[in-house]
Amino acid sequence: MKTLLIKSVLIAIVFAIGFSSEVFSQSLTGKQIVEKAYNRSTGDDQTSDLTMTLINKNGAQRVRKIKQFTKDLGEVEKSIMFFLSPADVKNTSFMSWSYDSDQSDDQWIYLPALKKIKRISSDSKNDYFMGSDFTYDDLGDRKLEDDTHKLLREETIDGKACYVVESVSKDKDYMYSKTITWIIKDNFIGNKKEFYDEDEELLKVLTIKKYEEISGFWIITNSEMKNVQKNHKTTIVLNNVQINTGISASKFTERIMMRGL
Repeated sequence: MKTLLIKSVLIAIVFAIGFSSEVFSQSLTGKQIVEKAYNRSTGDDQTSDLTMTLINKNGAQRVRKIKQFTKDLGEVEKSIMFFLSPADVKNTSFMSWSYDSDQSDDQWIYLPALKKIKRISSDSKNDYFMGSDFTYDDLGDRKLEDDTHKLLREETIDGKACYVVESVSKDKDYMYSKTITWIIKDNFIGNKKEFYDEDEELLKVLTIKKYEEISGFWIITNSEMKNVQKNHKTTIVLNNVQINTGISASKFTERIMMRGL
């Protein structure tokens, strides 16, 4: 599983470990740093309970409970999530397939009120997911070659020495003109990521609040995405994380989306 952003999230947001900064500090390029972060395994499959909290500028909160499953099938990684509460989103489900090839992600959302599965079109990837501060694109798999990566500097943040890497989109129509990522030097875990809009103004900041070693894998268990322009944020907390339990590939189908848990 190799999403730079949030595959947890839902997304994706875990980074490779096990490379000594003493060896690579002077020789790694921005692309190599991101590549090591991108190409890491978080197990063959994963199950977790998510608590997604939406917090507006006045501090009012909306809390959503979600069950999530992911499975790495080699050439494609599949994930599916089921909303359990509150009542207005209960039984909504979302599925994403991310490919190792240049093929774009496939994504679907099931809306129980309409009893209909909607495929997320490329034109809708910039839309925000279920009122959160994550877009559908954030929940997909950003390919390494989609951006030009540059090591800007090395600095310490929250007491941790980090590489600071700028990634500029090669697609001028992409919603983010660039991102800047802080990656911890001694274990290659992401610590923070900034997203800039088409005018190169800071739009959002993703902050990793907590990561844990579970079954031998580093898993992001607490993260926050803040839209600084709207003063709105979304937190995601993972609990009951289980890895390599043998989830069936048949779990990730439109039929299961409609049937639910």
